[in-house]
Amino acid sequence: MQFIFDHLYVASLFASIVALVFAFIQAKVVLGADEGTDKMKQISQAVRKGASAFLSRQYRTVAIFFACMFVVLCIMAALELLTWYVPFAFLTGGFFSGLSGFIGMTIATRANDRTANACRSGLNRGLRVAFSAGSVMGFTVVGLGLLDISLWYALMDLCFNESLENITAAMVTFGMGASSMALFARVGGGIFTKAADVGADLVGKVEAGIPEDDPRNPAAIADNVGDNVGDVAGMGADLYESYVGSMVSTCALGVVAATYTPSFDKFNSVALPLLMAAIGVVCSLIGTFFVQTKEGASQKNLLAALRRGTNFAAIASAAVALGLILLMGMPFGLYWAILAGLLSGVLIGLCTEYFTSDTYKPTQKIAATSETGTATLIISGLGTGMMSTVLPILIVGIAILVAFFCAGGADSANLGLYGISLAAVGMLSTLGITLATDAYGPVADNAGGIAEMSGLEPEVRERTDALDSLGNTTAATGKGFAIGSAGMTALALIANFKEKLVEANADKFNTAIDLLDPKVLVGLFIGACLPFLFSALTMNSVSRAAQSIVVEVRRQFKEIKGIMEGEAEPDYATCVDMCSKASLKEMILPAVVGIAAPIIVGCTLGGFGVLGMLCGCTVSGFIMAIFMANAGGAWDNAKKYIETGAHGGKGSDQHKAAVVGDTIGDPFKDTSGPSINILIKLVSMVSIVFSGLIATCNWF
Repeated sequence: MQFIFDHLYVASLFASIVALVFAFIQAKVVLGADEGTDKMKQISQAVRKGASAFLSRQYRTVAIFFACMFVVLCIMAALELLTWYVPFAFLTGGFFSGLSGFIGMTIATRANDRTANACRSGLNRGLRVAFSAGSVMGFTVVGLGLLDISLWYALMDLCFNESLENITAAMVTFGMGASSMALFARVGGGIFTKAADVGADLVGKVEAGIPEDDPRNPAAIADNVGDNVGDVAGMGADLYESYVGSMVSTCALGVVAATYTPSFDKFNSVALPLLMAAIGVVCSLIGTFFVQTKEGASQKNLLAALRRGTNFAAIASAAVALGLILLMGMPFGLYWAILAGLLSGVLIGLCTEYFTSDTYKPTQKIAATSETGTATLIISGLGTGMMSTVLPILIVGIAILVAFFCAGGADSANLGLYGISLAAVGMLSTLGITLATDAYGPVADNAGGIAEMSGLEPEVRERTDALDSLGNTTAATGKGFAIGSAGMTALALIANFKEKLVEANADKFNTAIDLLDPKVLVGLFIGACLPFLFSALTMNSVSRAAQSIVVEVRRQFKEIKGIMEGEAEPDYATCVDMCSKASLKEMILPAVVGIAAPIIVGCTLGGFGVLGMLCGCTVSGFIMAIFMANAGGAWDNAKKYIETGAHGGKGSDQHKAAVVGDTIGDPFKDTSGPSINILIKLVSMVSIVFSGLIATCNWF
């Protein structure tokens, strides 16, 4: 056992292999399912081709950025502002983040027609195929995340014989690569999917009055492509960096805590988060077998099926964590920190579900406001989104206090901060199954599109719609997990940045932060404004890209004779190409803002200014991300609730009002909102990497 504690990569490497093998098995299950009719295969092939082409172009664009950053980091290493591990750690973090999204998207684009065909046999069969595809995404993310950490640990321990302090310091830096890749993937994919979605809805559903995913809509294929590049590839890269970021920040803080608290074993402090992640892999794997339902299941039955899996994984992880703490002889208060993280994740998920699912009153009330027009529906959705921020803030606040003081914050602030970071690890320890329930949603959405475009039986579309509606709720829940963990992880990263400043310039930064210091105050204001600036850039990007799609769809309806009669086929490829070009162009500025902001603030206001900026960005961004994700999810499910027959049903004026609300909510929940939690951690990661430079900027 002591060998595992001293050589952590043994346990985490084994867990990563288990996760990746399970992902491979689930991929074989998906690929073994029948693809259906020739028409279904043709549509799926078009979606797959468009998604692969976009991702290839996106990765080539991002590779230029990574090459430039690699050169910058090498120059800093030559100037001894960084170690030489950092540039290469940055590259591997970005590579594995992008790889996780690519693998997940590859399987998702092959699962859409198979899910639609499985729904011809029954609801449970369709759920199992879609969930298996989601499991590939979930377990690929956790498997590659642990593999990245394990390989770096093994390399530095066995080949370079580095100290634990240097190993954990280098591990933190590849989080910057993961966060950078995640931001490009989330923003680029989010702009693509929402530009296509908004364009398809505004012209097809509102103006032309044709159903969603109607094959006569020129943007229909682009819309389905967007689901994969944004909600699968982008989300995979996003949660990869959340997962990795929480672990590496906890490991680094564990070493710091052990430095200031001699009784606290530094090897065990680094072992604990990695072993917790390994436990989560096994518990999540077992939990996937609990996800199944019966034919004719309601939304509550479907939700219960997914809950059985996620709840089992959470409870089992909590039970095993107790034994682990006792076995390792760690302070028992750390168990309460882990439990606080696990419980807060479950509670945030329930809050998200309550405010976004059409089985509860908030979303139903939004749908009811459609009776008096579009304006009242939009106002109601905004109010619901704002109200939905209160409970998650309270939950995370209580979890932070419990984790801090139970871990030993009353006696040691470093131990308390370690406890907070450990709570984030606890929250994300079951990410394998949590992400599986999230990633299956876009597969079900695509399956519905294929069912509609292939002219399958009406009951097939009803089944895919049921799975899709549930997917909207689970997607919002996944975003809640990512945002909640982002808040906790960001606190740990801020503490790590403060420690880096002390190491670089102890005389200046080895003091408490004075909130009345003008540099700190200005940093707070800049940080609080940053999520608003970032959201404005991404929202406007979606608007500009969507405008081009609206114009193109209108042109095709006007110029291609016979589209509305089904006698001529629309030019799908043009819409896909337009979305690709627009999203790749528009994703650059928001990403650059997130990376450049801490460097610019650091070079002008110094280290204390950056600390203020990080605090302001974390608080403001946390609230705004929850608001945008939940408002968008509620608008989406309000529309789907009306489509079930409530308040006039499809084609009614109430339905048209709900479509407009859903259109506004699309960039809220799928572009700006989920990208903010990456921004929160990215600015902290960049600050840590450039802490040596920032510590030297003492202009006043």
